[in-house]
Amino acid sequence: MNDTVLGHPKGLVTLFFTEMWERLSFYGMRALLVLFMTDQVINGGMGLTDADATAIYGIYTALVYLVALPGGWIADRIIGAQSAILAGGIIIMCGHFVLAIPSINTFFLGLLLVILGTGLLKPNISAILGALYMRGDHRRDAGFSIFYMGINLGGMLGPIICGALAQNENFGWHYGFAVAGIGMLFGVIQFWKTRQYLGQAGRKNINFNMRQKQFLFLVCMLIVLGLFWFSRLNIENINFIKISEITTYIILFAAFGFFAYVLLLGKLNTQERSRVWVIIALFLGASMFWAGFEQAGSSLNLFANRYTKLEFGWLTLYSSWFQSVNSIFIIIFAPMFAYLWIWLAKKNLNPSTPTKFAIGLLFLALGFFMMVMASSIVANGNQAMPTWLLLTYLFHTFGELALSPVGLSVTTKLAPKRFVGQMMGIWFVASALGNLIAGRIAGEFNANNISSFPDQYFNIVLTSAGAGIILLLASKSLQKLMGDVE
Repeated sequence: MNDTVLGHPKGLVTLFFTEMWERLSFYGMRALLVLFMTDQVINGGMGLTDADATAIYGIYTALVYLVALPGGWIADRIIGAQSAILAGGIIIMCGHFVLAIPSINTFFLGLLLVILGTGLLKPNISAILGALYMRGDHRRDAGFSIFYMGINLGGMLGPIICGALAQNENFGWHYGFAVAGIGMLFGVIQFWKTRQYLGQAGRKNINFNMRQKQFLFLVCMLIVLGLFWFSRLNIENINFIKISEITTYIILFAAFGFFAYVLLLGKLNTQERSRVWVIIALFLGASMFWAGFEQAGSSLNLFANRYTKLEFGWLTLYSSWFQSVNSIFIIIFAPMFAYLWIWLAKKNLNPSTPTKFAIGLLFLALGFFMMVMASSIVANGNQAMPTWLLLTYLFHTFGELALSPVGLSVTTKLAPKRFVGQMMGIWFVASALGNLIAGRIAGEFNANNISSFPDQYFNIVLTSAGAGIILLLASKSLQKLMGDVE
């Protein structure tokens, strides 16, 4: 395609706004989820305990990452990335609108639809973006940076817009879910109207034979039956904490079973085997980081709602608005971090990937130390000022910027060539595992025992800092195992 906008393919604009609207709907709904589940039924909530609500939140966010694996496969092998994005957007939109129905019976159905739709849309939109640029195109990194800004613009706007409706006494939770659906509707319309700018990127001619049609019909019937079953679930008979625990062990077993298979039966040479050990170390580091970082939507969200001062004269803050802070900080500081790494590289001081992971974990610990201070104020019977949460999110954002951008990139460089796709999937598994653990950690904060909060947050500080220090001490050894990979 010869058409460009600001020197980039026009398709970047299509993907930028599609992703912006999708992230607006996703983060807008996510900001409300735990608050809605723990709110009293008389106020329109579900009246669940903190432990159950955060367990559900952990399972939901974990599944969002896990379904990216089959979502990518479906696009590659069956319908193409463009069709997958369109279908995913429509399913997400339907999920939000189902959540907007004031009925407990439709709650899990709505969550499942959002999960399925995100699995189709999220991995494939990045794949199309990569296909817009030829190999070696110097504009590629800049294109992904612009796209990343779209993600965070949506992540910033979603909680502000959805939260303002959901937590306004004149509206309510289901208005917040509905506006998330409207946001995704705009994304679907925008993608449909401008998809021609994508050209052949992600487009696939669909021509099923009879056996494939029968298989797809069977899959669709199973999905319909599954959706019907979810709509009939009785939440009182479900032990979500147990489900979260079992799912955590299953993911751990599957991940390390895969690593064992690759190391023992993958026919690796010495260099490849060394690099797989590095991937394992980074997998553990990333899982621990996300287990703390993803407290944002659960325990930190509840802390903002219950224990943070939100009224300042004529100004009243909504607790859900704090979910926008991370995206705002990323928009501000991501260019600074990018420049910092370039400047350090010119001075031959650029930290190795394991060191960056260690820095990420240490920033995570520093953020939770802010929560130790904030919860100490609350334990003494006072409300914490919003600045404590702002500092927590600031340090967590610094940790994310140190760890997240390099994680997927270095995985593709370290993975043995015949296992690259599967190793990229393992990175999503680390995020899923972290989200499950995050939900379980959040459930341990007992609203009836506020005096225990400082010690609980301090335990997270010690765990995160300890992991960061261990990774920092091991960084030179890990760098040797990485060989010439930077």
